[in-house]
Amino acid sequence: MSFSCSSRLSSMPLFALLIACLVGASMGGNFFQDFDITWGDQRAKILNGGQLLTLSLDKDSGSGFRSKNEYLFGRIDMQIKLVSGNSAGTVTTYYLSSQGPTHDEIDFEFLGNLTGEPYTLHTNVFSQGKGNKEQQFYLWFDPTKAFHTYSIVWNQQQIIFLVDNIPIRVFHNSESIGVPFPTKQPMRIYSSLWNADDWATRGGLVKTDWTQAPFTASYRNFKASACVSSPVSSCTSTSPNSLQDSTWQVQALDASGRNRLRWVQQKYMIYNYCTDLKRFPQGIPAECKRSRFL
Repeated sequence: MSFSCSSRLSSMPLFALLIACLVGASMGGNFFQDFDITWGDQRAKILNGGQLLTLSLDKDSGSGFRSKNEYLFGRIDMQIKLVSGNSAGTVTTYYLSSQGPTHDEIDFEFLGNLTGEPYTLHTNVFSQGKGNKEQQFYLWFDPTKAFHTYSIVWNQQQIIFLVDNIPIRVFHNSESIGVPFPTKQPMRIYSSLWNADDWATRGGLVKTDWTQAPFTASYRNFKASACVSSPVSSCTSTSPNSLQDSTWQVQALDASGRNRLRWVQQKYMIYNYCTDLKRFPQGIPAECKRSRFL
């Protein structure tokens, strides 16, 4: 696909970029309008006039959906309430991805656990088909009791992962030192609920308890402030507040954000590929040397 906005982004002055590549925004989007159910038959349901979407998993199948639009840079917000009770073996995914063997991808994955044990929030970044940039966290709340907002800010400088607007991870653009970064491939939003009890909980030691099925995850209040790949392959504006919604294009962490990121990473991070010396005996990846907090 030719995406005319992407070819202009790297060469445009910032102000011109803000004007010419305006935001296609969905303010509290409608799931009927913004998404397609892609698998799972009746296990995926859009309810309340398009304001709520649920995915379910039983022994026969899981379910999933994807966005109608493709995006090249933006801020994506979704409120999710995860599978409650004994969710061991289940995985709820929420991510951006392009297609093909050299795809780009930005991942949230929620790995279920036994009742009372914490979910594992798994994050990863793929560029040009290469991933292996995992960080994992516990959350400071029970994600099954209420909806919480999970956000991806993706601009030319960095990718910021946020939970309830608190940054948990930043992945900087390090193309200048030879590290691939997703800049050219438009990505759709995907989500799924599926069985992964061969690896998801304690490395596959804890299996899915199918007597607890069906397992259900719920979604609401989707918002995308982003450059949209339209039928004519250009960035367009569908929001009267486009300029106000375009702050993601230059968004970075201020001192308060850096402090909150440090708090999360010190107290709740349980795995960081940048410190896994056994995995990288030849030396940690180049991007890990640039910043303590990635």
